[in-house]
Amino acid sequence: MANGGHTPECLIVTEPAFNRLDQLTIELDRIRDEIADSFDEELELQFEDDQLEALAEDSEREGRKSLDRRIYFRELFRLQHELVRLQDWIVHNKLKVAVIFEGRDSAGKGGAIKRITQRLNPRVCRVVALPAPSDREKTQWYFQRYVSHLPAAGEMVLFDRSWYNRAGVERVMGFCTPDELEEFFRTVPEFEKMLLRSGIILIKFWFSITNEEQEFRFRMRIQDPLKQWKLSPMDMESRRHWEDYTKAKEDMLGRTHTADSPWWVVEADDKKRARLNCIAHLLSAIPYGEVPKQQIVLPERIRHPDYHRGPVPDEMYVKDVY
Repeated sequence: MANGGHTPECLIVTEPAFNRLDQLTIELDRIRDEIADSFDEELELQFEDDQLEALAEDSEREGRKSLDRRIYFRELFRLQHELVRLQDWIVHNKLKVAVIFEGRDSAGKGGAIKRITQRLNPRVCRVVALPAPSDREKTQWYFQRYVSHLPAAGEMVLFDRSWYNRAGVERVMGFCTPDELEEFFRTVPEFEKMLLRSGIILIKFWFSITNEEQEFRFRMRIQDPLKQWKLSPMDMESRRHWEDYTKAKEDMLGRTHTADSPWWVVEADDKKRARLNCIAHLLSAIPYGEVPKQQIVLPERIRHPDYHRGPVPDEMYVKDVY
């Protein structure tokens, strides 16, 4: 070599530099996956089974992770079809189903709930996400404000956070006293037994994510103006109290996981797998079958010879922008 066999100094890349490059590549891949997930959320509402293969082919041409994405879409649509069958079964048999979704901020509860409700009748399957209690509600029996939202016959209610707020955020942030917390733990098993005896099917999910994954999702929300609204001052405070929330979660699961009303933990670092696993478990928890249906026949329009459609003034039309 012209330089006496030595590698030019400008070409030397140290091992730490390689490690930093690897780490950067991993972070960029995660960011791309997170952005793609946001786009997929919209695509899920538009694509049906017969369009899935075309989507997969486009993904392959664009060099994306086509196999994972294709499997996700295929399984999501299949499970959502089963959710419609479950919905029909709930209505036909007048079942009462309550599903609780708990977990840390950004754990993916809302995303899973959205995929469950996407193709269901909102009159049958509704979501309850209560705000902080009012001054009046703070003086009531703790469970009182949740009771009015429990399902009637033929309904499924999804609680995006629930009465377990007391064992989590209220405990960690000091919004309840130690005596109120102990009273909650004494009462909640009996309260849930009452629900079960009344015929309500109760299913409790805890979405579990790692500290690193939560930090990553928070940083993505901070950078995304379309998702900044998801970050509240309480969310920011929760980051400081990660270990306190961990202790509270462990205590809560230990004291409220019973044979009659068990908790089911969803590993949620991978959003797509978490959604599919959650829906699959929900379907397995409620035995259901086919519901007899009458054939739907579109009736003939009734026509009246004296009916004439009147004109609509031009100024009443929405401007044709697109």
